[in-house]
Amino acid sequence: MSLKFDLLKSDKKSRLGILHTKHGDIHTPCFMPVGTVGTVKSLRPEDVAATGAEILLGNTYHLMLRPTAELVHKMGGLHKFMNWNKPILTDSGGFQVMSLSSLRKITEEGVEFQSHIDGGTKHMLTPERSIQIQNLLDSNITMCFDECLSWPVDHEKVEKSMRMSMRWAKRSFDAFEQRDGYGIFGIVQGSMYRDLRLESVETLKQIPFDGYAVGGLAIGEPQDMMFEVLDYTAEALPDNKPRYLMGVGKPKDIVGAVLRGIDMFDCVMPTRSGRTGQAFVRGGFLNINNACYKDDSRPLDEKCQCPTCQNYSRAYVHHLFNAHEILGYTLLSQHNIWYYQDLMRAIRGAIEQGTYTEFAENFLKTNEC
Repeated sequence: MSLKFDLLKSDKKSRLGILHTKHGDIHTPCFMPVGTVGTVKSLRPEDVAATGAEILLGNTYHLMLRPTAELVHKMGGLHKFMNWNKPILTDSGGFQVMSLSSLRKITEEGVEFQSHIDGGTKHMLTPERSIQIQNLLDSNITMCFDECLSWPVDHEKVEKSMRMSMRWAKRSFDAFEQRDGYGIFGIVQGSMYRDLRLESVETLKQIPFDGYAVGGLAIGEPQDMMFEVLDYTAEALPDNKPRYLMGVGKPKDIVGAVLRGIDMFDCVMPTRSGRTGQAFVRGGFLNINNACYKDDSRPLDEKCQCPTCQNYSRAYVHHLFNAHEILGYTLLSQHNIWYYQDLMRAIRGAIEQGTYTEFAENFLKTNEC
């Protein structure tokens, strides 16, 4: 195996581990801030690192279009290009197969995209090309190419899509360049159908991936349905490999997924919320745009040690948003990513102490988000 995963401790289904890569260790459960085009929006990489984040996520499709994987490779790889010396995971472009459905055509060979940037240029993304791009980017964790479907969708369509994704998974693995400190993850598909999810798991387990992701969740289904899928999917995956829940998400989703054995998460929510004025705080969230904060001298969260909370008041951040100043997006995004990393630190601490079930029950009961 190209990556090494140490499972340090289990607390019922919840797991504490370390994933070793060429660019550093990742303590799990972990949350990966999203840097789709080589940047976590409005933040410098050193600001992201200061939150405690140990890994970022980039995107194959978007970096393929601009500045191109070939240019990033020429510049020394994505780590050097964006000044991030820690691990990077790259999404394969599979999510864009769903999100850009009006601009693409799927065949067994792969997906032809019509660029969302210029509206005309066509780009063919096959499993082999997706892996090639991720290799050029110097991604520590490469994701296999797949098709992601939104919910609701019928069983027949999911069955056809999942089996094609499994064929693409094998092609992705065969195209991957094995190197020390680098690895490739398979992606479980099957939507909300137990038989298809478990068939997908069994197919992927025949391929020696370095880790396994659960894809196709948090795309329209209610939380209880997502948790039901995780209940039987996570326990069917190998114990000695990391498990990644793609695109999730909300703090309650993360806490509940860790209860079910998930190790890795990513989501745009911390920075997207930060740019719209929503701050995650202990117990829930607040909307800094509200007029009640215009003369509030308190920090966003009095228990938070982030630079925003240590140095700026709610009144000041409210003023920045009211004046449409970019610094407001930066301060709130930094705080939100810090909140997520604080949450992951608390989760790891509770698993270490053997009290995660109690931690999760209290969090799910007392938090709004």
